[in-house]
Amino acid sequence: MSLIEKIKNKARSNVKTIILPEGEESRTVRAARILKDEGLAEPVLVGKKDVISQVAESFGIGIDGIMTVDPETSDKSSLYAEKLYELRKAKGVTEEDAKALVKDPMYYGIMAVKLGDADGLVSGAVHTTGDMLRPALQIIKTKPGMKCVSSSFLMDCPNKSLGDDGLLVYADCVVMPNPTSEELAHIAVAAADTARVLCGIEEPRVALLSFSTKGSAKHDLVSKVQEATALAHELAPDLILDGELQFDAALVPEIAASKAPGSPVEGKANVLIFPDLQAGNIGYKITQRIGGADCFAVLQGLDKPCNDLSRGCSVEDIVNTVAMTAVQAM
Repeated sequence: MSLIEKIKNKARSNVKTIILPEGEESRTVRAARILKDEGLAEPVLVGKKDVISQVAESFGIGIDGIMTVDPETSDKSSLYAEKLYELRKAKGVTEEDAKALVKDPMYYGIMAVKLGDADGLVSGAVHTTGDMLRPALQIIKTKPGMKCVSSSFLMDCPNKSLGDDGLLVYADCVVMPNPTSEELAHIAVAAADTARVLCGIEEPRVALLSFSTKGSAKHDLVSKVQEATALAHELAPDLILDGELQFDAALVPEIAASKAPGSPVEGKANVLIFPDLQAGNIGYKITQRIGGADCFAVLQGLDKPCNDLSRGCSVEDIVNTVAMTAVQAM
């Protein structure tokens, strides 16, 4: 069974309510129908019901059984505005500002998650990552003790000798362009948690990557990864974690025995932490395109799950991302 099918089965076992701020968008409407019919989530489409109905009808589907909400008329909007004002007044948001903001589908959706009316949120078919992350960071904020929001890519590789039966987690490939050593340490801990929750990896084995292995090269970039490794050990002393390691020393036991003897990872890493966004983004695309891996992206570090889509996403991408968000919410 593929990774995504395992995630979908887990989502079905404890159905969560996931809010979709782009509720009038055609791919999102079609995805909501699939999510409802397959029991993967209770989708909530944000938008005008007549528009949503028209979009659905144009594809020969209905929205029966699917929740819709219009921020302009919702009986929750006044409460959301009141709570938003309380949360943001110290930052200069007025009561009138708050009333206007909650009529925006994104802010409405984020407030629904914040106040527990939804378990998670998925957007990005229309909006940029920043459109969602900005209010999410303002309102939901990061998990207690977590330094930053980052991303993980779940890589389901055809080569089952890699990672955990072919499963690898790559971080960060989307969000943090040039993380500090402290941020890199927090990304490592968050990615290990993502590996447990979404991939079912019982024993994450985390490698912080570099062009150096155990001091084979001297450079400020190497020092950053070494410092991050030490900080990650402090954050999660029970986590199997090592760095700095080159990619092959992280993944190939024979090379690890030569280059990094005594490493607790032992060349069997299943969570790979890239030193910056350039390396992470290039790395996941090489693994996907040349290595033939299926890949699935999620955000991590927020106190409640919110995930981002590519604006070129397919209906299937939306369905998969909602299923992952539902599992993160468990």
